[in-house]
Amino acid sequence: MFLTLKETLYLLTGWLTLFVIGTDLFVISPLLPFIAQEFRITPAVAGWMVTVFSLMYAISAPFFGWLSDRKGRRFFIIFGLLSFCLSNFLTAISPTFTMLIISRILAGLSVAAITPIIYAIIGDTASPERRGIWLSFVVSGHLMALWAGAPIGTLLKQFLGWRSIFIGLATIAALLSILNFRVWASINIVHSVEAQTKGSVIRIISAVSVTTFWAIAMYALYVYLGTGLVLYNHFSPAELAFSITVYGIGAVFGSLSSGRVTNIIGSRMLSIFSTAMLIGILALLGLSFSTGTWVYLLLFFWALIGYASFTSYQARLAEEFPEIRGMVLALNNTALYIGITLGSIIGGFVITKWGFFALPFICSAIALISCLITVKRKMNTRVDST
Repeated sequence: MFLTLKETLYLLTGWLTLFVIGTDLFVISPLLPFIAQEFRITPAVAGWMVTVFSLMYAISAPFFGWLSDRKGRRFFIIFGLLSFCLSNFLTAISPTFTMLIISRILAGLSVAAITPIIYAIIGDTASPERRGIWLSFVVSGHLMALWAGAPIGTLLKQFLGWRSIFIGLATIAALLSILNFRVWASINIVHSVEAQTKGSVIRIISAVSVTTFWAIAMYALYVYLGTGLVLYNHFSPAELAFSITVYGIGAVFGSLSSGRVTNIIGSRMLSIFSTAMLIGILALLGLSFSTGTWVYLLLFFWALIGYASFTSYQARLAEEFPEIRGMVLALNNTALYIGITLGSIIGGFVITKWGFFALPFICSAIALISCLITVKRKMNTRVDST
């Protein structure tokens, strides 16, 4: 089934917007050493740029999602993009580290008004039979930044300096605000206040907790992946960069393929099946991590399965909570950031206490918890629908 010109614009606008947002998120990590050097601080202190961004995002995303359900999506997307433009400009011109931190707090606030609402507005505009494919496509824009946007930004730093990257992001965000303003002009779905009361708080918390455990299972290992590859596989910097690229490609393929599979077996079945497979691939990584170049294949399939699970679950939430889609998808993104934070803490504890090789097995056990909650929710959904 072919897309109309308007549908194509919806998808490309969502994809481009999330690609730029993702580039801002992922490019910080490789730039931290240079930022720390310029401001004469330690890399650990510079890491607060990421921490304050994540905290502000996690706190404010549900608020923006709730508002967008009541007032419409477009206003908050444009607000977020203009704030994103300002925050990146401030990052680029910050004369002190304090100003830099303030700019990243504003960046976290602005991204909270963009990312989950883009997911929600795509869910609003897609027909039920296309929703999985459409969501998987726009999610791939965010993941593409992991292996394309961030490396390009890092390369530009070599020629123009790290501040130029944020000037570029601010400029592109300003252009995207115009594009989003025009493209979403006819989309202003607003649900009634009564409709927003549907769905108990416990049911929503149970739903997004799946993502928290998924994120812990994925990121407890991913955060320390470079450490493991260098210490136990003796990877060179070039091999390490290639391994991250392979992982990123697997993530994009996983996201894109999940949409088509969702159309065949449904988002509920795919989310359960892919999360169950994630348990196995993490255990296999633990058994085969020191297999040299074979680890590339394992990293590809880990990302492929893991992000197929995440994207299909996003589609499932969009289907299950149509009246409060913006708020639930925003809460799901908050759950994601909570999981990433907990994952980094748990990963550090595990490798300190039991060593790196225990980490994939711990992550596999955590993925099992995510899978069990997913299955239980499927059973509850069946009961509710009878």
